[in-house]
Amino acid sequence: MSNFYIFILYYILILTSIVGYGIFFTKLLKLKSDFINFGYAGLFGIYILIVYSYFSNLFIAHTEFHNLVILFIGLILFIFSIKQKYSLYKNEIFFSVIVFSLLFCAALQFKSHDDFPYYHFPYTYYLTQQSLYIGVGQFNHGFRTPSSIFYINSLFYLPYAKFYLFNFFSLFILGFANIVLLKKIHNYFKFDFTKDKQLNFIHFLSLLSFVFINIFFYRISEYGTDRAAMILVFLFIIELLNFINLKTARAYNLLYIYLLGVLIISFKAFYILYIIFITPLFLYILKKKKNYIQTSYFLFFNRYFILVLVLFFFVIFTYFINTGCLVYPLSFTCFDGISWSIPLIQVQQMNDWYELWSKGGAAPNFRIDNPEEYIKNFNWINNWIDIYFFNKVSDFIIGILLLISIFLFCFRGNFFNKNIIRLDNHVYLIYLLIFILGIEWFYNHPALRYGGYHILALLVFIPLSIKLSSTQLDFKKYTKITIVLVSITIMIFISRNINRVIKEVRFYDYKPMKQTYYFLDDNHFRIQKQMDQLIEQNNMCKIKKVECNASFRIKKIMGKIVFIKQ
Repeated sequence: MSNFYIFILYYILILTSIVGYGIFFTKLLKLKSDFINFGYAGLFGIYILIVYSYFSNLFIAHTEFHNLVILFIGLILFIFSIKQKYSLYKNEIFFSVIVFSLLFCAALQFKSHDDFPYYHFPYTYYLTQQSLYIGVGQFNHGFRTPSSIFYINSLFYLPYAKFYLFNFFSLFILGFANIVLLKKIHNYFKFDFTKDKQLNFIHFLSLLSFVFINIFFYRISEYGTDRAAMILVFLFIIELLNFINLKTARAYNLLYIYLLGVLIISFKAFYILYIIFITPLFLYILKKKKNYIQTSYFLFFNRYFILVLVLFFFVIFTYFINTGCLVYPLSFTCFDGISWSIPLIQVQQMNDWYELWSKGGAAPNFRIDNPEEYIKNFNWINNWIDIYFFNKVSDFIIGILLLISIFLFCFRGNFFNKNIIRLDNHVYLIYLLIFILGIEWFYNHPALRYGGYHILALLVFIPLSIKLSSTQLDFKKYTKITIVLVSITIMIFISRNINRVIKEVRFYDYKPMKQTYYFLDDNHFRIQKQMDQLIEQNNMCKIKKVECNASFRIKKIMGKIVFIKQ
């Protein structure tokens, strides 16, 4: 039983520590407490720890002792913050305890993500064993696309639990996102229906997003680096639309957008594409706002924006150190003349592979003939429909349609009225942008994990939310329906995870109360062993003063080991 109790204890301590860093961050930014809930405090804490993890690993390994110190500093920050303003935070604490208690069943897992033994675990474990190595992208293509998720997970390498907490982060993201969404939903319970019986469309979008992510993303072992980013994309779009539709924009509204945007990119650099598309439109919208001078100044010339750039810099720097590319596998960002650089031909091959895989032309044990011709234009469409659409996309669409039907039924009061709600016209520009991103997704990378989940969902949720907000609603009835939908969503989440755990107990002989942790074997440690053997071999060659006949050549730059593939 000891493993289970240690598991629970660290679950509570890490969560508390993250929130402690988050509250400290808000004070550092001089952000007013009434603009903060523990959902965003948690996301702020995650930001701080990710930035620290990137920076500290330049010099030291994230050992058990080091991580224990970081954990306790966060706990101290939390205790002192709560002690000073307990009356302000007590409701947030109570609410957060409920949310994360209900989510805990998802933390129990035996079977992990397919990419977990391939590179998620090896990369995270590498960060716990030594400080920065240069050129690690040579070992595995997964090491060429490092996620900030690996860096923060490396801080969860703690005594007794060791490396068995590397899956906690995804659950924390889901929990903090749930708090943010539930707070937005709850805020509209205070809505004055005596003056206007129309609800803001942000409420319905938040409610739809909450139901969606908890039903469709219930299995934490399937998160990888994709779904955590997708969850934050929902929050990002909600905050962006909310900011646009506000008559007066406040500093914290933009701060939320900054925070979510940079975290999404750090999780999955693929989403840089979204920022490239959104930024020009966002600047155009700001220019049209009455307080443009104030907001534009705030946009670029302030401590918030600089802090966000810090994480962006570390992401780009890590890509460069690992691969010789600023963003892998975009070949135009690569420097071919650097000793540890991935050859440009391999970069392009990997880019083609991602496209081939997402278009149904490849799998672990399958590859289409003539892949270069297959991915051109729409040559892939028929095969993609046969082997991918009817296996995954169709089920997803049916689930979305069922969700829409439930909402239409629940909030059907005068649904077909001709009421028109007044929204900022730029809201529709954002929707158009999401539609364009949807076209780009379908043409280049039509796999659900590459953005399909949230793009398809948002394309439906936004107009549905706008329409629902124009309906005439009885406050008591509306409140009851919302509570029922939230409650049913939570029950589905818990029941599906309990059912999953029962299956893992039967099929894998998983013992959640005795051996709580997920499955590991020697394969998870293979890359670290390879690194250690290469370094040891290189050192022996130097002692014997002979040339090493190995697959890698090793040199040092500013005291850092550089791996160069022969």
